[in-house]
Amino acid sequence: MRQRKKRSVAFVIIAVLVLTTTGFQTVAQAQQPGEKATGEAMAADLVLLRPLGIAATAIGTVFFVASLPFSAPGGNAKGAFDKLVAEPAGFTFARPLGKVEE
Repeated sequence: MRQRKKRSVAFVIIAVLVLTTTGFQTVAQAQQPGEKATGEAMAADLVLLRPLGIAATAIGTVFFVASLPFSAPGGNAKGAFDKLVAEPAGFTFARPLGKVEE
């Protein structure tokens, strides 16, 4: 049973590494200005970048709440919110699927 868990974990790690490497290359190819996103870029965006964006938004929210005691008295709570929460949320939810360029 323990051996099966080790193999499953190793398989998942290898699969993530392979998908990440090929997915980011595919998404990077769709970054030419004025060019439409390819199906591969959309799939890589959906499978790789969107979940990472959701995680970044959640982690940024935690850091934003933790920084409030320091940023609010300093008057930069809005700036902290923009960088830690709004930008990752915009990257995740507001851009077209497959388009990564700035």
